[in-house]
Amino acid sequence: MPKLVTLTGADGSTVEFIDEIKASGGMKDIYFSPNKDYVVGFFRGDANNAATRERVAMITGTYRERIFEQAGGAYWKKLFCWPTTTVEHEGRIGIVAPFYDADFFFEFGSRNNDMLGIKGRDKEGKWFASPSNRNKYLDPRELGDWMRQVRLCLMIARAVRRIHAAGLAHSDLSYKNVLIDPTTGRACLIDIDGLVVPGKFPPDVVGTPDFIAPECVITAHLPRSDPNRKLPSIATDRHALAVLIYMYLLLRHPLRGDKVHDVDDPGRDEELSMGERALFVEHPADPSNRIRLANVNPAELPWKDTARLPFTLTGPYLTDLFQRAFIDGLHNPAARPTADEWENALVKTVDLLQPCQNPACDQKWFVFDNTTKPACPFCGTRFRGALPVLNLYSSRQEGSFRPEQHRLMVYSGQSLFHWHIDRNIVPNERLDDAHKKRVGYFVLHQDVWYLVNEAMPDLMNAASKEAIPVGAKVALTDGLQLLASRAPGGRLFVVQLVYG
Repeated sequence: MPKLVTLTGADGSTVEFIDEIKASGGMKDIYFSPNKDYVVGFFRGDANNAATRERVAMITGTYRERIFEQAGGAYWKKLFCWPTTTVEHEGRIGIVAPFYDADFFFEFGSRNNDMLGIKGRDKEGKWFASPSNRNKYLDPRELGDWMRQVRLCLMIARAVRRIHAAGLAHSDLSYKNVLIDPTTGRACLIDIDGLVVPGKFPPDVVGTPDFIAPECVITAHLPRSDPNRKLPSIATDRHALAVLIYMYLLLRHPLRGDKVHDVDDPGRDEELSMGERALFVEHPADPSNRIRLANVNPAELPWKDTARLPFTLTGPYLTDLFQRAFIDGLHNPAARPTADEWENALVKTVDLLQPCQNPACDQKWFVFDNTTKPACPFCGTRFRGALPVLNLYSSRQEGSFRPEQHRLMVYSGQSLFHWHIDRNIVPNERLDDAHKKRVGYFVLHQDVWYLVNEAMPDLMNAASKEAIPVGAKVALTDGLQLLASRAPGGRLFVVQLVYG
């Protein structure tokens, strides 16, 4: 029977764990607390040194305080599995971290009575980034839908934005170090103890294949002390973040096409395709690295068919960032989108989502594109009916409104929130409780779309100046202009009716 070990953490807390290794990573052995409410990870071998001790002390001390003890700090406990303190035992340094939330463990496991035995295991992101895993192995009840995929990408971008704002880099951002739950749209960053502090704590690892930035691959042969060696940093995190988002939304890798650079040496071919000659599989001007359908396993379709499911299906905001990440910024780190830009684009993309009218559609949601005949790209079902689109304008000065390149798609039950009616309110960790409540919703009644005003005292028809009081509704007609708020930054909605 494994014994119970009791230690005192660096913060004075009592730390208990069962002396039995439950998991092992690249650098640590993991032990469980008696109640499984936290884990203790002890570093192995050479990692037990003064540099590791100083790094984890800073991560559990100064940097933890900067993130969790500021305004909105409680929000981050859901997005990070952040170590709380350090311990030492039998000459080894250990960190104490919260146990993962129940959402991040497989509830149903794999198909055919959990033939893979994954029920109860943690939902490492790699399970969900592969179409063959999803189509062949995972229970459909574990898969969620495309809206939740967008939302979990938003959570990842927000978490990365926060650590970058603190001057930190994750250094090994990948689907191995991000837990996701597609059924709720939640995500959680793990392995926080490896954070890089530029100029103070260098990275312990180069990264995970598939997510290592090209400049790191190109210079990997150089000694770590060589000034020309490119090591993990905020700039390389930005590459990894773009890859993660692309893979979770499109279930394929942005650089793994069928171009061969060295037919005689697979290792050298891999080095070139991920490094010096890395090329976006959907590069509009260079198709040489396209994914050839003849080489694709049927279980990977339709996701690896870039003609059928191009990256542009993600909508205008994400399309622009993917182009910057994998064309402009692939070999120019300074051109890569920031985590903040991804977060903003994903927030706006959520507003473009429309439910598919095919109840059997696996993805259930898609970005509505009215530049052509709107249809769900995943199942091909065309949109039928009349649909209002709200184009958002905001005031910089009284009586003057400018377009924001931001639209809100309407569907029955769709909600309006404070951040839709006031450009100065942002849906992030600083959002106060009063601004989390919806202010209105949309409903289709007898073939007429209505906006029901629940909490917009200023709502009025901007053309007729007719007030729409709280509790009343207004029919949405083509060209209708609704002033949602008179406050500085208040928005004007211009209604466009789209017919399918």
